[in-house]
Amino acid sequence: MVNTSMGTPEQRRDPNFTPPLSKAIPLGIQHVLAMFASNVTPAIIIAGAAGFGFGSDQGALGFPDMTYMIQMSMLFAGVATLFQTIGFGPVGARLPIVQGTSFAFLPVMIPAVAGQGTAGMGALMTGIMIGGLFHFCLGSVIGKMRFALPPLVTGLIVLMIGLALLKTGIQYAAGGVPLLGKPEFGSAAMWIPALVVIIVSLALSFFARGLLSVSAVLVGLLTGYVVALLMGQVSFAGVGRAPVFDLPNPLMWGFGFDPAIIVGMCFMAVISAIETVGDVSGITKGGAGREATDTEISGATYADGLGTAIAGVFGGLPNTSFSQNVGLISMTGVMSRHVVTIGAIFLILCGVIPKFGAIVSTVPINVLGGGVVVMFGMVAAAGINMLSEVAWNRRNMVIFAISLSVGFGLQLEPTALQHLPRTLQILLTSGLLPAAALSVILNLVLPDHMD
Repeated sequence: MVNTSMGTPEQRRDPNFTPPLSKAIPLGIQHVLAMFASNVTPAIIIAGAAGFGFGSDQGALGFPDMTYMIQMSMLFAGVATLFQTIGFGPVGARLPIVQGTSFAFLPVMIPAVAGQGTAGMGALMTGIMIGGLFHFCLGSVIGKMRFALPPLVTGLIVLMIGLALLKTGIQYAAGGVPLLGKPEFGSAAMWIPALVVIIVSLALSFFARGLLSVSAVLVGLLTGYVVALLMGQVSFAGVGRAPVFDLPNPLMWGFGFDPAIIVGMCFMAVISAIETVGDVSGITKGGAGREATDTEISGATYADGLGTAIAGVFGGLPNTSFSQNVGLISMTGVMSRHVVTIGAIFLILCGVIPKFGAIVSTVPINVLGGGVVVMFGMVAAAGINMLSEVAWNRRNMVIFAISLSVGFGLQLEPTALQHLPRTLQILLTSGLLPAAALSVILNLVLPDHMD
């Protein structure tokens, strides 16, 4: 871990304290390393689901589009982080909050673009823009909504997000959609790099300390990448063609209107807002030993939504606060928002260098699969951890059982709703909307005295 022996304990707990640059720069880059793999992974997954991310030749026409999405993930994670750390007006918590691309939206986004190539991206980006604006509006009411979202509800939703993504992780580790139905799918050649990623990530998480432990998944991905390179699975065909410097392209994929995507984005914005409330509270408790103020919570939510809406304009994916960086603040004991600002600037610089995104795009899908198996499992585990706070009486068990059964069941058997309009199919078969709606409604209407 980076040595943080500077300033007094009171100064370290002050968000406005600026450490010496010799300490602040390494601490800022450490924040980037902790979130890097999780930040770029959703862009690669969406590109692969749409059908322009992977193929027999990564230098094909689709390759620049995936590189661009990776760029936007880095660029607008940095921009949204600046909204949080520096802020303006009511926007921003003025706390060391690191923003990044959200996994929570993937169960809605994957079926929305599946197999459509770049043709489906216009409707997705329109949904992200509208969802971001809706998310922004939640900043004024988020405090009043918390009564309807106890750990039973939020824990179930986070668990459902993790469960919805586990199939994608295993599918990627076995070779991904391009190899489905082929002998290579699930072969030892696919699984060996993926298993290396999983083993190295777990080993570092449990047995390493400091930066190695915090960046366990990133180091695991790098190790698996080297193994895949030695096995001849890495292609650099597109790196040479990528420009050295480029700026984001507004409305790159145009507009589209899909009610299912818009409703789904707005629904998931509520979940993301609740996650941000938890992260803000975790930062103030772990870093400053106090509760978060209403101004900080609302400011963080405004920044979440604005960051998402702007990202959608330029072809980026929804942003949210990153929980792993909350833990990093507790580990380092440095509450300075200016440290995170340095990390945000580093992300922005990476986001305007397409060659950097092109290099990230060379990561084979099975190597990425090993990483996301770990990451998605951690999402599910986080939901279970939230559920540990629940008093498991008969009432809460009934709410959990019905919500999980309906939500997860529809996710496993989506054809059960094949006669419904496509909009409802997308919303309901993700499992998230029915599980969340049932848990919220049942929690509000069932009497507390059920034993």
